[in-house]
Amino acid sequence: MPVERRSLRSNSKGDTSSSTNGEKARSNSNTASSKDKAAPTTRSAANKAKSAPAKKPVTGKGASSSNTSNNNMSGDQPQRNGTDPVENGEDVEMEEDTAGGPTPSIPTSREHDGDQMTVVVPPAKGARLSGQDNKKDKEDDVAMEDSDDKDAQSDEPEIDPRVKAVQDIQNNFGLLERAVTHFDSRFTLRVLRSISSMRKHITPDVLAEVIVDTYSSSSQTAAFLLEAIGKPDAFDVASSKMDVDSDKPKSREILPEVDTYLSILVQIYLYDQKETQRGADFSSKLVERLRQLNRRTLDSLTARVYFYFSLFYEQLAPLPPSPAAAVISIRKPLLAALRTAVLRKDVDIQATVITLLLRNYLSTSHITQADLLIAHNEFPAAASNNQIARYLYYLGRIRAIQLRYSEAHEHLTGATRKSPTSHSAGGFYQVSMKLLVIVDLLMGDIPDRSVFRQPALEKALHPYFLLVRAVSAGDLDGFLNIVNTHCITFRKDGTYTLILRLRQNVIKTGIRVMSIAYSRISLRDICLRLGLHSEESAEYIVAKAIRDGVIDATLDHEQGYMKSKDAGDIYLTSEPGEAFHARIQACLSLHDESVKAMRFPMNQHRLELKNAQEARERERELVKEIQDGDMDDDDAGGDFDSI
Repeated sequence: MPVERRSLRSNSKGDTSSSTNGEKARSNSNTASSKDKAAPTTRSAANKAKSAPAKKPVTGKGASSSNTSNNNMSGDQPQRNGTDPVENGEDVEMEEDTAGGPTPSIPTSREHDGDQMTVVVPPAKGARLSGQDNKKDKEDDVAMEDSDDKDAQSDEPEIDPRVKAVQDIQNNFGLLERAVTHFDSRFTLRVLRSISSMRKHITPDVLAEVIVDTYSSSSQTAAFLLEAIGKPDAFDVASSKMDVDSDKPKSREILPEVDTYLSILVQIYLYDQKETQRGADFSSKLVERLRQLNRRTLDSLTARVYFYFSLFYEQLAPLPPSPAAAVISIRKPLLAALRTAVLRKDVDIQATVITLLLRNYLSTSHITQADLLIAHNEFPAAASNNQIARYLYYLGRIRAIQLRYSEAHEHLTGATRKSPTSHSAGGFYQVSMKLLVIVDLLMGDIPDRSVFRQPALEKALHPYFLLVRAVSAGDLDGFLNIVNTHCITFRKDGTYTLILRLRQNVIKTGIRVMSIAYSRISLRDICLRLGLHSEESAEYIVAKAIRDGVIDATLDHEQGYMKSKDAGDIYLTSEPGEAFHARIQACLSLHDESVKAMRFPMNQHRLELKNAQEARERERELVKEIQDGDMDDDDAGGDFDSI
């Protein structure tokens, strides 16, 4: 709170009649006695202030704000420390000039230091007005500075996306070198993750510029990459534009990881440009090159190469599921790559190739071969989360086709839980949920309605929501109408054959609904409600539902009716315990997988042990030299003191 202080000098500590506050001093200014007493007292205080610096008392918030105001106003008005006379014949010591202070009454602050007493006086109105003007001027100055900064930022030139893409690619070379030096795959994974951000800026000119700057003109790898992107004369063009000898060899050696990384960029460019045949030919040659290398730092990059290698052949004519599809021709190199990866314990390549082979077999409906592949190969537990999610999805699809719905439900649930949460991976989550909904219906369960209300699934799963509603109501006619209406969508999703199996489930669900609603119902009514052709068909279906445990009822063949039994308390059974056990098991498995997924610096403990061992050897040498007499305690210095 901004204030003015007056330093008054009195002969007695308890005498406060003449110096209680500034208002009282001014009200008694007409009396001659107060003039005579106040003048010499304040003069002595002023003289003392000249000889020694005045002590500033601390008065809480008011003092702190007044100090700030004084610093801000010091450039406008000089301070007067009791040298100029003011009204009532008193010299006022203006320790702090005030501005912008509040107008309400201010409590008086006093400090006693011997005979010294300080009185706090509110600021004058003119000082407040001047402080407000200065505050407005400062706000205007700040606004002008902000506008100047905005103009300066707008004047800055924008970075060319092509130049930025070239810089990003060249910066990733350093990360690959660090991955090789430290034998740490995390740097390689960082490089692979950065591809998505620069993917739309990858052009033949960008790739040609990077290749020319990295390789020499006599490099076979450079010729291989430039031919793939249609720039075989890039070195000649670069030498003609710049006065640089392109035949001059580069000083540093290019790592195979850099070659593979640039090859992946070429694959991505060809895939985005829909040049399927060129991409397939380039990928085949690239796979043959990589099979000759045996470097663990290449595993992550090689796995990505195999992924695009399979993706190109899936789009070549004739397309799957034709028995002459082009994907059948790449099974032999993929199986050879899997055998080599198992022998070398390449986790990344092994996990990627297994998922690619399963996808290959499923595309041509070779379910038996896919099952044999799963039976004879163990999927690596240390694989990445994305590869595990893909493997669980394909495994769940195979088990669903084999009528093993319980295993399929378990695998598909794991795939949906491990599905990436990014927007680019939303398609995988949708496909997994579609298949999981069908498996739930085949098991006799009804999916929760909240599944279909998720923003990422609401539109994609709308036909399946209509299907679930028809199955849950036991409406056979409505079920058949939905299947005929959305037949194209179901065939595209690859779930049409599984949906056709739901006809019996619809009938069983309808029978279960009727067994709950009616204590006794005739077979004729069941036949009419389910749309069956005869009472014999209804009787057979009811008998099978009773045998499978779908309903708890009895069948009277002579009188032709079904009699339901009274439903018992489900909490007296073991079903709630089994449900809780399944949830607890899922939580424990998630905890174990999280612990296994933790990453630590590789070989860090070996480095610490090596340093500790070297320190102990130095200490032993020092102790031995001292014992032999070759070194005194003073010569050992600080090293011996630390033993």
